[in-house]
Amino acid sequence: MQILNLGVNHHTAPIDIRESVAISPEDLQDSLLDLRNYLRGTHSELMPEVAILSTCNRMEIYCAANDVTNPSHHLEERAFDWLTSQKRLHGDELKPYIYSAKEADAIKHVFRVSCGMDSMVLGETQILGQMKKAVELATQAGTLGTYLKPLFNKTFSVAKAVRATTDIGKHSVSMAGASVRLAERIFGDLSDSKILFIGAGEMIQLCASHFAGKKPKEIAISNRTVDRGDEMAKVFAEKGLKTDSFPLQSLPTRMHDFDVIVSCTASALPIIGMGMIKTALKARNSRPIVLIDLAVPRDIEPEIRSLKDAYLYSVDDLGSIVNEGRNSRELSMADAELIIDKGVSEFFQTLQKRTLVPIIQSLQTTAERLKEIELEKAVRRIKRGEDPVEVLSIMADALASKFMHAPINALQNSPNNEIEDFKRILYSIYSPK
Repeated sequence: MQILNLGVNHHTAPIDIRESVAISPEDLQDSLLDLRNYLRGTHSELMPEVAILSTCNRMEIYCAANDVTNPSHHLEERAFDWLTSQKRLHGDELKPYIYSAKEADAIKHVFRVSCGMDSMVLGETQILGQMKKAVELATQAGTLGTYLKPLFNKTFSVAKAVRATTDIGKHSVSMAGASVRLAERIFGDLSDSKILFIGAGEMIQLCASHFAGKKPKEIAISNRTVDRGDEMAKVFAEKGLKTDSFPLQSLPTRMHDFDVIVSCTASALPIIGMGMIKTALKARNSRPIVLIDLAVPRDIEPEIRSLKDAYLYSVDDLGSIVNEGRNSRELSMADAELIIDKGVSEFFQTLQKRTLVPIIQSLQTTAERLKEIELEKAVRRIKRGEDPVEVLSIMADALASKFMHAPINALQNSPNNEIEDFKRILYSIYSPK
C-alpha cells in the first residue's frame, strides 16, 4: 500500500488557483466516491482509501492504495489526473502549484496540517475541526479503511499532544480577529459602524463574535436560509446588540446600509458584483465601505477593489495581520516537530506490526495442525497399550523435528546475500540462553 498526499495551499497557489480546485461541502461525498473509483481503475477487487480536505486556504487529497490499481500510472499521477479532469483544468495550468508527498513525508504533512503548523495563522485551531469534518464525511461515504482510519486517529492524537505541551497556538491572531483589525484601520472605533455578515457557517459565526466584542452600532445577518440567520441574530440580540436578519435576495437593496461587510458562503459564483457595490457607494455619498471576503471560491468580484471608496480584502490579504506575533510562536515549532516526528515513527511501527498479523496467524495455524496430528498418533499408541512415557517422547521428537524443518530448510537454501540475516535471526531465537 502507498500513502499519498496531493494538493494546493496558500503557500503554493494564489487564490484564483485555489478556488479553481475547491470542492463544496455539498459535492464532497460524491467526489470521494468518484476519486476512489478513478484510482481503482479496472481493478474492481481493490478498494483504495481516500479523504479530501477543502478549505479557504487549501485543497488536499489523502490516499492509501495499492499501485497495481493501474500498472501504467503511479498513484500520484492518477490522483492528479482525477483532479484536473474533475475541474476541467489543463495539467500544465495546475502542475506548477501542486505539491505531493508519499509515505513518511505524507504522514508528517498530515500531522503538521492538523497542528496548524502549515496554516496562514501559525498554530490556529480551526484547521483541526475542518480536518475532523473531512474525516467524518469520508467515514459517511465509506472511503476510509485500515490505513487512513488509524492515520487520522493518530493525527488527532498528535495534534492534541502539540496543543497540550507547546505554545504554538498561544497569542495567535485568527482570521476573525484579523478581519476586525482591518475594519478598524478604516473606521477606527467600530461602535458607530454597522456590520453585515453574509452566510451563517462556522467562520461567519467566529467573525461575528469578534466584531460583537467591539459593540458595533448594528449587526445584521444575510443568509439563504432565513431561519439560520434569525437564530444567529438572536444570539447577539440577547447580548444587548441591535440586530437584523434578511434573505440574500434583499442584499442589493440593503448593501448601502452597512460600513463593513464580511462574507463567507459556499457559493460557486460571486454573490456581490461590481454593479451592486457601485450602487451602494452612490447611495452612501462616497462614504467608504470595507468588504472582507473569506470564501474560496470568492463571494465578491475582485475587480471591486479598483473602486475608490471600496476596501476589498481576500483571505490572502489577511496574511500580514495574522502573522503578527508569529516569531514568538515559531519558538515552539521545534518542540512541535519533535512530537510530530515521534508520531510518524509510532504510526509506522503500528503499520509494520499489522503486517506481521497474517504471518503470525499462519504460524499458529500450522503449529496447531502439527500438534493435532502428533497428538492423534500418540492417543492411538496409548490405546494400543504402548508405554505412555515412550509415546510422549516420540511425540516430542516428532514435533521438534517438524518445527525445525522449515528454518533449517530456509537456512540451507537461502541466497548468499541473505544467509547472514538468516543466521542472525535463527541464532537470536535458538541460541542457548
